[in-house]
Amino acid sequence: MRQTLAALSILSFAAFAPASAQTATQVVHFQVNAINRIGVSGTPSLAVTMATAGSAPASAVSSENSFAVTTNQTDAKITASLSAAMPPGLTLSVDLGAPPGASTAGRQPLGTTPVDLVTSISRVRASGLSLTYQLDAAPDAGVVSEDTRVVTYTITAGA
Repeated sequence: MRQTLAALSILSFAAFAPASAQTATQVVHFQVNAINRIGVSGTPSLAVTMATAGSAPASAVSSENSFAVTTNQTDAKITASLSAAMPPGLTLSVDLGAPPGASTAGRQPLGTTPVDLVTSISRVRASGLSLTYQLDAAPDAGVVSEDTRVVTYTITAGA
């Protein structure tokens, strides 16, 4: 019994003994780089197929497309250009919807030189934004066999 009391006495003392604490520190480095991203979706296909007598051929429109944008900068803009010029008498235009706080230029004809489509884009992430193509053909375009153009969208850094 004495041994049991002695053992309990030692255990009690150990349980109430102050614990020593140990700490460690570490320096964490971080940064956020400029982020400017644009993505497009859809499979636009345009064919001018009709006209009213005495009028220019009806425009072909593809509106089942969309785009998404993310930027952590201010005053960014989106431009677009074509991989090659359109055949004579054909005009390919595009209209991008603006994300919150930005401004759209509305429908703009595309060429090999970039054109501004959306400006004043600031610190935003948005998806499902409208992207509409329109193909116009002048009568002097004649018959044009199926062809393609690559449209390159660029988001340019702001401040």
